[in-house]
Amino acid sequence: MNPTRILPDLQCSLVCEEIRQEVNGNFFLIGVINFIRVPQVPVVALRLCVFNRWTAGLGNFTENVRLIAPDQTTVLRKGEVKFPLQDASMSATNVTVLQQVEFKTAGTYYIEVLVDDVMKLRYPLAVIHTPPPQAQASESSAKSQS
Repeated sequence: MNPTRILPDLQCSLVCEEIRQEVNGNFFLIGVINFIRVPQVPVVALRLCVFNRWTAGLGNFTENVRLIAPDQTTVLRKGEVKFPLQDASMSATNVTVLQQVEFKTAGTYYIEVLVDDVMKLRYPLAVIHTPPPQAQASESSAKSQS
């Protein structure tokens, strides 16, 4: 008996500043993001790219990528893409572009990756508020004077 459908494995998921594809099909991932450090909040990210590679599946699937706020319930952005895997030895690469993302507060946001409504991965994306050096010095002197 040959299977007609096998749910794929998520080989990798990375958040990047930019993703480009060469003529030969290879991808350039530019600015892989571990966290987002900002001088002030709220702040708007013009675009965040999520690079997902699927493998070891067979059939037609729907990928959902969601960016979740620190309250762990609010969905800030989401993207959906349908993709086929004709053979279990093949892979599929999907890129989701999240545009005009407003981070209202510092904290831990989450990226969720689902395939056919099955959660495959959920990982943190920290937004860290770090005031510029001159602002830090001003705050320190103001505190010492009070």
